[in-house]
Amino acid sequence: MGFKNKFLVYFLISVFLTVAVFVYYTADPSKEFFFLKCPFKFATGLDCPGCGAQRAFHELLHFNIAEAFRYNPLLISAIPYVGLGIIFQRKKIAEKYPRMRRALFGQYAIRIVLGIILLYFVIRNL
Repeated sequence: MGFKNKFLVYFLISVFLTVAVFVYYTADPSKEFFFLKCPFKFATGLDCPGCGAQRAFHELLHFNIAEAFRYNPLLISAIPYVGLGIIFQRKKIAEKYPRMRRALFGQYAIRIVLGIILLYFVIRNL
């Protein structure tokens, strides 16, 4: 991919993210009609692991951490893990700490994360 194409892709992603953050900051997903509702909850009446994520993100943008956690504790708890994942995408970091990367993001770790998500789903709907 050439420099111009890369620049265009990064520019468009930046514009999209800026607009998304602006919309989530200014509009409350619990009060506005244009935010998508969870199809799983609509069909089953159960909360999926992602239910409340839009409201939690809105509250995070307003620095209401406790309220964000109330809407979706799994999402808020996963932020440091996702941050580490972003850091380990850098080639230098991944090469410097391969065992740590494998322990945190290898096949075994993926199974643990999936297990946590499934456990959260079950406990959330008890």
